[in-house]
Order: sequence, then C-alpha cells, then structure tokens
Amino acid sequence: MFDLCKLIFGTMIDLLRSRATLEAEILVLRQQINVLRRANPKRLPFGSIDRLILGGVCRLFPKMYDTLAIVRPDTVIRWHRAGFRLYWRWKSRRQCGRPTVSLEIRRLIREMSTANPLWGAPRIHGELLKLGIDVGQTSVAKYARSTSPSLEMVVVFGRVEPVTYGLAYGPDLQT
Repeated sequence: MFDLCKLIFGTMIDLLRSRATLEAEILVLRQQINVLRRANPKRLPFGSIDRLILGGVCRLFPKMYDTLAIVRPDTVIRWHRAGFRLYWRWKSRRQCGRPTVSLEIRRLIREMSTANPLWGAPRIHGELLKLGIDVGQTSVAKYARSTSPSLEMVVVFGRVEPVTYGLAYGPDLQT
C-alpha cells in the first residue's frame, strides 16, 4: 500500500518537474537496470562508464541522488571526487620544459670538457651535433666542467700549459 501511494505521489510531482530533470532520472534508472542485468549476486560490478554516467548526471542534477537504488549517494560522490582528482592529476603532469639529459651524455660532456679545457660550450655542442647527439648549448654549458678562476690554460708553442697567477713570470723573471 505504501509503495502504491509513493508511486501515485511521485507521478503527480513528476508532472511539475522539468523535462531535463525527468530525462536525467530516466538515464540514471536505465543505467542502474543495465548494471543489474549483468550483475553477479555477490557484488555489483561497476565499470568506469557506469561511474562516469552516474557521477556526471548526479553532479548536473543533484536531486538525482534520491533516485539511486543500487548504490548509495556517498558512493557516487566518492566516484566523482576520484574522477576529479584523476583529471587534475593528468592535467598537471609535467609535459613542458627542457627534456632531461641522460647520464651517458652528461658524462660525455664532462669528459670532453676535461680533455679539452679550451673548448667552450659552443664547440662541445657542435661536436656533439656532429656525433648525432641533439643537446642544447645551454645544457652543454650547464654540464661542462668549468675551469677554476685561479687556474688558466695558456697555449705556449702549441702546448697547453696551466699558469697560476702568482707564478706567471717564473722564479728567475720576477722583478
């Protein structure tokens, strides 16, 4: 008797509701029927499309929470929040900026700058491009071993020799 009164009262209220609200309720109820048709009696299997439909419709029409029969409204809210988190995690992933330079290439840059102290970043960058390694010149400058300010390399008769600032003239040439 109670169910019959509820049905009659619900039908009368449905006459006053908007068309979009009624369509949303029908969509939610049809989706629940589809889930129940393929259901296992132990636990209802909800796929991601089921969660998307139920969460999306209930988000657009909050009064649809009352029509949920096979899940609790809290569950639908939890699904919606999980989808929201998943979307923003995907949206805020790292996708731009300078790509990382592999460890092998960094070691090669260090080795080249140590073996050839007169080469700057542009020269090492050019040599790497000749080898087919595409690395930016600023990355080469970042990973190249720089000479310390107290030690300079000077070319003397075709040879590279370190010269310190205090001993540039040698012991017998000091004034």
